[in-house]
Amino acid sequence: MAKKQKVSEQVVTEALQVAKSTQRPGQTKEQTKLIAQGIQKGIEEYKKRHKEKARELDKQKRKLQQAQQPNNANNSEAPEIVTIYKQSRLSWGLLILSWIGFAAYIAFTNPS
Repeated sequence: MAKKQKVSEQVVTEALQVAKSTQRPGQTKEQTKLIAQGIQKGIEEYKKRHKEKARELDKQKRKLQQAQQPNNANNSEAPEIVTIYKQSRLSWGLLILSWIGFAAYIAFTNPS
């Protein structure tokens, strides 16, 4: 059977604070609670995925270490370096693109 995980009080209060900070005029308490529940589910999903990724990285690291242990005992060669996690260049590209856009905007809006 599937276990239902207990939600921490910190996640509940954090979700409620975010929901209240984005509350619109005329919004009912029930609507705010629903928004808070959605935010809470999003936080839980994020943490769940983060834990899964961390577990996968740990498994890969353990496999790599186990594969290298016999090699180090038998061979005096340098161990092969394998990249497990590589940062995406997309974020850096978007950052540079945004700065170029800001510079172009300032250059064209200032007539002097």
